Amino acid sequence: MHHLRFRQVHLDFHTSPDIPGIGEAFDREKWQRQLRDAHVDSITCFSICHHGWSYHPTKVGEMHPHLKFDLLRAQFDACKQIDVNVPVYITAGFNQRVAMLHPEWHEISPEGRGPDPLHAGFIKLCFNTAYLDLLCAEIEETAALFPNCDGIFLDIINQGQCCCPACLEGMKERGLDARAEADRKLFAEEVLQRYYERTTAAARKLRPDMPVFHNSGHVTVGKTGILKYFSHLELESLPTGGWGYDHYPLSAAYSRKLGLDFLGMTGKFHTTWGEFGGIKHPNALRYECAAMIANGSKCSVGDQLHPDGALDESTYSSIAAAYREVEEKEAWCDNVTSRANLAVLSVAGFTHEKEEPADVGAARLLLEAHIPFDMIDADMEFNGYRYLLLPDEIRIDEKLERKLRAFRDQGGKLILSGASGLKQGEDVFALELPIEGGAENGLNPDYVKGAPGIAPDFAKTPFVMYLSSRRVKAKAGVSLGEVFDPYFNRDYRHFCSHQHTPNRPEPSGYDAGVMTDDVLYFAHPVFSIYRSYGAVAVQAFVLNALRRFMGDEVPVKLEGMPTTGRVTLMRQQSENRDVLHLLYANTVNRGGGGVPVPGETWPGRSIEVIEELTPIGPVRASVRAEAPVKSVKLVPAGTELPFEQKDGRVVFTVPEFTCHQMVELAY
Repeated sequence: MHHLRFRQVHLDFHTSPDIPGIGEAFDREKWQRQLRDAHVDSITCFSICHHGWSYHPTKVGEMHPHLKFDLLRAQFDACKQIDVNVPVYITAGFNQRVAMLHPEWHEISPEGRGPDPLHAGFIKLCFNTAYLDLLCAEIEETAALFPNCDGIFLDIINQGQCCCPACLEGMKERGLDARAEADRKLFAEEVLQRYYERTTAAARKLRPDMPVFHNSGHVTVGKTGILKYFSHLELESLPTGGWGYDHYPLSAAYSRKLGLDFLGMTGKFHTTWGEFGGIKHPNALRYECAAMIANGSKCSVGDQLHPDGALDESTYSSIAAAYREVEEKEAWCDNVTSRANLAVLSVAGFTHEKEEPADVGAARLLLEAHIPFDMIDADMEFNGYRYLLLPDEIRIDEKLERKLRAFRDQGGKLILSGASGLKQGEDVFALELPIEGGAENGLNPDYVKGAPGIAPDFAKTPFVMYLSSRRVKAKAGVSLGEVFDPYFNRDYRHFCSHQHTPNRPEPSGYDAGVMTDDVLYFAHPVFSIYRSYGAVAVQAFVLNALRRFMGDEVPVKLEGMPTTGRVTLMRQQSENRDVLHLLYANTVNRGGGGVPVPGETWPGRSIEVIEELTPIGPVRASVRAEAPVKSVKLVPAGTELPFEQKDGRVVFTVPEFTCHQMVELAY
């Protein structure tokens, strides 16, 4: 397995041909000093950018018209002199220079739409054209010029439902109907498969062990067949760029199950890629990098080099604040595995969409409850977990039914909600569950009055669930509460007040869910509801039930940590220790637009930012131990903590900390 370094920078350099003086401010000694001072140990530099220009002499492409020397070689040699790795970037899906020369290579939508000639933006190229031949030649040339580089990074890897002449002809030859979306998608997948095969072979033509990464911004759950073309994974997740601060933990929870080393990729930008002069508060980078190592990954900070070739001093001062801490902590964060005993079976693993509301809602609730979890797809093993959560929409086919029965036969416990657990195409449960019924309530939204111990402390009366429930009744175990119907659905014929119709005073006779020793079922799609509405009553209802269901088998229990805190528990087998990570930062929403923007400059929008890092604690922790614990320490400081060990749990108090605290439990 390709082993990644911890402290990386992805140095964008997409540079217009209309800008002069390219690279003229590059200074080898200053470059080296800035990287050393920032504790950077790997930096991805550019061979070919989105504008289509090379930053070194080339026989295949064309060097930037205002570059007078081999910039990539100068950057590369300067880094290697100070033991900084250099993966090399090559644009793939975009190449503006080539797109202007070859309009027949443009990707064309089924509606006939291609690039807008009056829009300031890059043109997507089709991999089913002769462009792929050119791209492979560029990759081969770069790999030959820099045979000792630390990888080839290929960007913008996707293929739409293209209907360019080459794709129309290709679909005809394959016997596919270009008018059918399913056929267009199938052909696009075949084109993308050829892309992976040919470009990976080009990168490894002279060096079979050349690391290769194909960037499409995200790892699509369930699409593991392409991973043989990857040496590692880089998870693009810029919190301020639209991903938000809860995206990376979810992405990492799946990626760490794929058997490849991986890194998280944030950005130094206040917004997102391409923002010159934008810089977030250093405290935000400290938290984001801490979250990466807490989730079992390495770190990458995205930057954009000024056309003059000089690194920005403010940027690398901010990176230094984060990477100084990462360097001190990485000994406890390498070669780790998750100690989660709960796995979420991803809805996206069935749909292959990049994001599914039920997955996001489940992840957020678990993060807020401080319950460690992994995200898995249906082809992965279930038996390493005690609990398996099927959020909202996972109907059961024969193959999945067999796996779930085997999981239960070995003592596994199920958490289900909404339509999850029902047979495909039928509103009948596929497994033996302590409930009957399953049809969807035609009245929407309905309400829940939670059972004692399950109801939120502040909502003893019926509270709205925003989406309708499944009509179920408990056959055994404990009911989670009563469902109350509205008087009627809101439409033009009858409505009440500004939003939905109030609940009838009498219960509907149906249950909000049921709990037994081995099954927890919610009648509503509670995870999609939470993703969409963020209702604290729904949060409390779900988490009260979940904590009661898991009981003392929850790996971590905390007192004094708010729901905005984040927790992971990692196993470092080589060192015979567990590492508990506690993270806390208060995020706030800033911006929102509303100001007219001239030209094609991006408008303002609401952005989740971190500025202050508020101390938190003390935090009382109870960790389920796998064996007798010899010591509990704050690391990297090495401060020993007094602890108690009883009934398989280790209890200790973590003193006040800021941003991130690791606790080593040595066995």
